[in-house]
Amino acid sequence: MGSHRKALRTTAVGAASATLIAGSALGLAPTAQAADTVRFVDITGDGGTVLKANVVTPAGADATHRYPLLVLPTSWGFPQVEYLAQARKLADSGYVVVSYNVRGFWQSGGEIEVAGPPDTADASKVIDWALANTPADARHIGMAGVSYGAGISLIAAAHDKRVKAVASLSGWSDLIGSIYSGRTQHVQAAGLLDGASVVTGRQDPEVRQIFDDFYASNLTREQDIINWGKKRSAATYVDQLNKNGAAVMLANAWGDSVFPPNTYTDFYEKLTGPKRLEFRPGDHATAELPGLFGLPNDVWSDTERWFDHYLKGAANGIDTEQPVQLKSRSTGGYEGYPDWKSVAATERKIALGGTTTIHTNVDSGADGGIVFLSSILDQVAKLPPVASIPLLPRRWAAVWQSEKYGTTQQIRGTARLHTTVTPTKESGTLVAYLYDVGPLGLGKLVSNAPYTFHGLTPGKPFGLDLDLYSTAYDVPAGHRLALVVDTVDPLYIEHNPSGAQLTFSSPADDPSYVSIPLRKQ
Repeated sequence: MGSHRKALRTTAVGAASATLIAGSALGLAPTAQAADTVRFVDITGDGGTVLKANVVTPAGADATHRYPLLVLPTSWGFPQVEYLAQARKLADSGYVVVSYNVRGFWQSGGEIEVAGPPDTADASKVIDWALANTPADARHIGMAGVSYGAGISLIAAAHDKRVKAVASLSGWSDLIGSIYSGRTQHVQAAGLLDGASVVTGRQDPEVRQIFDDFYASNLTREQDIINWGKKRSAATYVDQLNKNGAAVMLANAWGDSVFPPNTYTDFYEKLTGPKRLEFRPGDHATAELPGLFGLPNDVWSDTERWFDHYLKGAANGIDTEQPVQLKSRSTGGYEGYPDWKSVAATERKIALGGTTTIHTNVDSGADGGIVFLSSILDQVAKLPPVASIPLLPRRWAAVWQSEKYGTTQQIRGTARLHTTVTPTKESGTLVAYLYDVGPLGLGKLVSNAPYTFHGLTPGKPFGLDLDLYSTAYDVPAGHRLALVVDTVDPLYIEHNPSGAQLTFSSPADDPSYVSIPLRKQ
């Protein structure tokens, strides 16, 4: 793990700095506008922990009228003024809004629990306080948040049946499935979270140990880490959430490098109450960021519409729209679908024939990019990570390509890799990439995903089924798709022993392929 420490420190410092800068900016702009209408208060959370909060109420509100209540837990590393611009807008439209700094961060007391039981209990304590100290209506309560606040809101709604509606923006439903997918540590994402929390908060000793064991690839602690993560995942409590009947809106970005979209899609399919799923281009929290400055923003507009319908009973049509709303990374318009399964009307398989052996421990040049930066470039300028497919060294990268397509291929959903792998060592890591390859051989990254194995028998083949990160991307006519597999990517910790090799084969009775999900043409 030593080779990752320098990169981790750099990522952590950069992430923490970015968080502080963004947090300071968010703290300045809205406060000047809202100073006359905002109350800054202390709320006693679970175990007596003091939570710093602010309250925004409708103009002229008094005890003679009750208003729907919205509770907004802050994002990871952000101060309590994060939501002031949106809180002011929501209060103007008739909500009591209480935003609070989650425990362990900034001026709030306690230590960081990573959406653990104390955080869930804090959310209920904040609701208790709001009902006792504001003109909030106990029958109409909602929760919303970005990132950390999104995860806490989902889990809190599963534990507190008073919460009737939730908007979870750039959050997670499966914490381990997000930063340890494919049994592979997402080291840049973890470093970002770790670094920001060290600068802006106080970590619980258990949290510090979890981070250390995670970085060190301590397999003796793997199950403990998984169990720890399950307690902090809304997917664990989906039955409770369904029983409570809260209306749940989920919104995320295709390129979210902290909480990839796949866990949201799985979670969405398990929800039985009113629900909505939205995906847009961008990275973690970038789609909703303009709204935090009070600028027009689709995510926050839909969030307000969601609450207006399910807390106020407004007939605004959000309940009759197609509940799955996607914006392609390649086009500007929204596409509506009745459910996630309908996103991909058909699947086209690209055969991965022959036998290919690659050496490990060297980055071939095929990479998933840099946390935040790469997907922001894709969002703003449609410039995802690129690689010259003809120049990728075949010693370290396995490459398969499709034929040239005569028409545009609208990829929608989750591409899946199925192959047979024979390792020369008992452990190893591989990363699969799907590229859109133009006439000159330049490949634009469509999707990727890592996979790690431990404890296997060297020389014995095993079957691999790997879901790549879900996406919406249009491959132009005249282009082809390429599936590339290598073993090193700066986004992830790799577990390839020195000198290891991986062989990919396609047995006649179990041929290898990558399945491409396509929208109906």
